[in-house]
Amino acid sequence: MAFRMTARLFRHLINWWPPYRGAGIRVTAISPDWHHVRVELRAGLRNRNLFGSHFGGSLYAMADPFYVLMLHHALGPDYLVWDQAAEIEFLQPGRGTVSAEFHLDPQQLERLRREAADGAKLLPAYRVEIRDARGELVARVQKHLYVRLKPRARPGARPD
Repeated sequence: MAFRMTARLFRHLINWWPPYRGAGIRVTAISPDWHHVRVELRAGLRNRNLFGSHFGGSLYAMADPFYVLMLHHALGPDYLVWDQAAEIEFLQPGRGTVSAEFHLDPQQLERLRREAADGAKLLPAYRVEIRDARGELVARVQKHLYVRLKPRARPGARPD
């Protein structure tokens, strides 16, 4: 059986990962079922732009990997889950600590499993909002993913 990393261990490891640590990005919570993640970005010298607000790349980086990781763990090893595209809309300068929360809906997970059961490729989209400490919207990120049941797990597949 392949090793499956727990959410708790992953949270500790990613907080030491140099790109996140250097940018001031910190994962503050991951639910054990991977259905909820909370990420913060604190302002500092390493992540400010020329105007004293958060560098846009850091705002995007805090939102980049989480829906792929969440779906990968929630759906299990029989599914391919990749990033396909992303968009970020900057709405106002981010200052101080900003945060983002990611959520997976159990009903949507069941729908993805049902629709991918025959091997069809799915292209779900997820939106996350980045907010400042006052709750004001700083940016919106739209993630477009690719989800597909692996060939070995499809109906009629021969056992390995």
